[in-house]
Amino acid sequence: MPISETITVTGMTCDHCVRSVRDELTALDGVDGVDVDLASGLVTLHTEAPVDEAAVRAAVQEAGYEVSS
Repeated sequence: MPISETITVTGMTCDHCVRSVRDELTALDGVDGVDVDLASGLVTLHTEAPVDEAAVRAAVQEAGYEVSS
């Protein structure tokens, strides 16, 4: 059964930021899709099973941004 998880990412300011975050998160095992709302910073991951929170944070950091607590 598909799962959707939403996080808030800070620091994104343009479409390049959106692409960077989407590319890093999509590369994670188990992530089927990623929706990014630039205006709100909300990022929704679509998965088949829960994804490790540390892996999500690391992927966002690799893109150059932070997950808001």
